[in-house]
Amino acid sequence: MPFKKLDQEQATKAIEALEKEYKDAHYYLNFRTPVDLVAAAILSAQTHDEVVNAVTPELFKKYKTAKDYAGADTEELMGYVKRVTFAGNKARNIINTFKIIEEKYGGKVPNKMEQLVELPGIGRKTANTILINAYGIVEGIPVDTWVIKLSGRIGLSASKDPDDIEQDLMKTVDRKYWKNITYVFKTHGKKVCQSQIPVCSMCLINRTCPRNNVAKSK
Repeated sequence: MPFKKLDQEQATKAIEALEKEYKDAHYYLNFRTPVDLVAAAILSAQTHDEVVNAVTPELFKKYKTAKDYAGADTEELMGYVKRVTFAGNKARNIINTFKIIEEKYGGKVPNKMEQLVELPGIGRKTANTILINAYGIVEGIPVDTWVIKLSGRIGLSASKDPDDIEQDLMKTVDRKYWKNITYVFKTHGKKVCQSQIPVCSMCLINRTCPRNNVAKSK
């Protein structure tokens, strides 16, 4: 079936309704410092956030600074994060990222998009996440799997490409919502829209949602 896109008025009302419903939605990984956040964010790729939050308490006790991670032994670091997917690659990315941060930025996590995306294991989504949650800098919208899924279903973007979806959302979503829309979508996805069969009967935007690519719903 052809993709059905919400017009601007419909999209604005849908987003405002979701933002109001999930006003307490927030970033889902635990961290205390920008260094913690970088490590956790790299670990989170293709891994459930519950798994990341389960391994990071001990990790953060062992490694507290960019220098700690930069000088880490790969095998020892892997021992802390072995429960996450692709633990070896992620451990190496963490070490190499913090080597750059230590050498190039004096141990301080950079606060500019162009600097962050040059670091191993950090793409635009992760860079947006770091900027928003570590520094309160909102340049864009982190596009994770829930944002990709819901943006299509709700009729906000026909694309499957994260960069294109981000651009579509930035044109449609009021800038005041950019900071939290990712976590609003994730919360709505887990509670109502769900991965396989959405519970449309419980959805507060079901009258306008075009339900793109939804073959069956509850």
